[in-house]
Amino acid sequence: MEKPRERKDRIKQSVCQWCFDKMPLDTLCAAAAAGMGLKSVELLQPEDFPTLRKHGLICAMVMNPSAKVGGASVGGIPKAWNRLEYHDALVPVYEGHLQATADAGFPNLICFSGNRDGMSDAQGLENCAVGLKRIMPLAEKLGVTVCIELLNSRVNHKDYMCDRTEWGVELCKRVGSDRLKLLYDIYHMQIMEGDVIATIRRYHQYIGHYHTAGVPGRHELDENQELFYPAIVRAIMDTGYQGYLGQEFVPRGPDPLAALRAAVDICDV
Repeated sequence: MEKPRERKDRIKQSVCQWCFDKMPLDTLCAAAAAGMGLKSVELLQPEDFPTLRKHGLICAMVMNPSAKVGGASVGGIPKAWNRLEYHDALVPVYEGHLQATADAGFPNLICFSGNRDGMSDAQGLENCAVGLKRIMPLAEKLGVTVCIELLNSRVNHKDYMCDRTEWGVELCKRVGSDRLKLLYDIYHMQIMEGDVIATIRRYHQYIGHYHTAGVPGRHELDENQELFYPAIVRAIMDTGYQGYLGQEFVPRGPDPLAALRAAVDICDV
């Protein structure tokens, strides 16, 4: 019988629940906690926290809240902080999620810019800064970091505004709080920019969380895609990063948990 691989566990790893949504959360948590080296299942809402606690896990990145404005749902990827008219609805629901995240002892809460929809990037940057500054006092008081996700606008999220690292960095500078960071999604930024390791080295102080997936396709971190994750993870660790690496790929094969275990092993350097 093959001897189980001894884990280094030098970087804390997490898994994004939506990628494995064909199985019950309880099943995913049990597998993650049972010798896979995972510390977290993420992108969950507060009502899911008891299931995490049952398995001794945390939620390294809490999912965004949503609100209604004129019958439309806001707070998710397409409609969010780059619109001034959404701020009065977003601020109270984000404050509620900040409190729930802090009460659970979890570190991060995700947010999004929203789509351009004809708006200039400069105007969207200004609007996001105005809105996010309103929730920073509570984030600072509670010790929770709000992370705005960098997504690609070429393949998966057409017209999304926060699609370049430098735009996100400028937003962090304008908000001026250590409680606003970037969620640097390696898959998305490989599509938009490439130069992943150099970008991480240059801007690591603005990054609060990382996500993975293979390019192209957003599937396994295997030899059928172009990113060499061991080198990327080493570069992340070389910056002194103490946070989590979230596995966010969509498994294609018949055994999704085996694919997850393989990805965890690849990133365990």
